[in-house]
Amino acid sequence: MDRLEIADRLGFTSSATYQILVKGFLDESWAERLNGMTIVNKILDAGPPVTKLQGQVRDQAELLGVLNSIYEMHLPLISVGLTVDDEAEH
Repeated sequence: MDRLEIADRLGFTSSATYQILVKGFLDESWAERLNGMTIVNKILDAGPPVTKLQGQVRDQAELLGVLNSIYEMHLPLISVGLTVDDEAEH
């Protein structure tokens, strides 16, 4: 199933897997506060570190909770995207 098919089925109370990129370094100990999201830090040759958060949320309210936590940590949001299962492995 591709991203458009998933987005087509997506509802306000649907679970889905998201990838969120933020500017800065986020320790893996924050995973529980972020609903168990996987945390991967990327140190680039040039520029600031980028953290990739990835995981499944139960619904849009849970996604909003994760985004609010990121906001409260003052981490600039780079992107939020719906992921397809085979992309989740990358």
